[in-house]
Amino acid sequence: MSQATVLPAHGHAAHGHAHDEPAHPHPIFDYDSGPPVDRGKFAIWLFLATEVMFFTGLIGTYLVIRIGTRSWPNPEQRLAVGVTAANTFLLITSSWTMVRALHAIQKGSQAGLVRWLGCTILGGAMFVSVQVFEYLELIHHGSLPNVDLFWSTFYTMTGFHGLHVIVGVIWLIAIWISAVRGKFTARNYLRVELAGLYWHFVDLVWVLLFTIVYLM
Repeated sequence: MSQATVLPAHGHAAHGHAHDEPAHPHPIFDYDSGPPVDRGKFAIWLFLATEVMFFTGLIGTYLVIRIGTRSWPNPEQRLAVGVTAANTFLLITSSWTMVRALHAIQKGSQAGLVRWLGCTILGGAMFVSVQVFEYLELIHHGSLPNVDLFWSTFYTMTGFHGLHVIVGVIWLIAIWISAVRGKFTARNYLRVELAGLYWHFVDLVWVLLFTIVYLM
């Protein structure tokens, strides 16, 4: 009795090789590879982009109001420019200490991170305190937001920025607590870097506001 010969599919019997790949291979795509940068950095840059638009609209509105007003008060006659200039220098210094804090943890120094981060928090808190003192003095002398356009725009612009500084200080305090607990290392410092990006943005915005509101 003759035996039937079963030939492998696709005529590969002559070669004697078995093939495991599918009959219709298709390319495999990695849909979970994420953006080309870290998700945390992407999120903070996206958030800062919205903040840029917010403050751009705020500053643009101020400039339109000021240009459209025939007479605008001299800021030096209404505001303590010298005190605010020193306060501005304090905030800029806190931005430098934030850089030092990030460099410290990148080198694996947790003690350096705690120390420089504490200096940054102290600088931010002092900035807010001086601004609150300025507000109290102005209100005590009757300089309220409803007096004229100068005061309404002044409180709006500096007030919104002050809220951003307060948020930044609270954020940095949370980072500092984690640093004290040893949560960061030379390979794990992303949260410190993200907080630093926000803090530098707040400082930069204040330099612009100080120039436009206090010096122009």
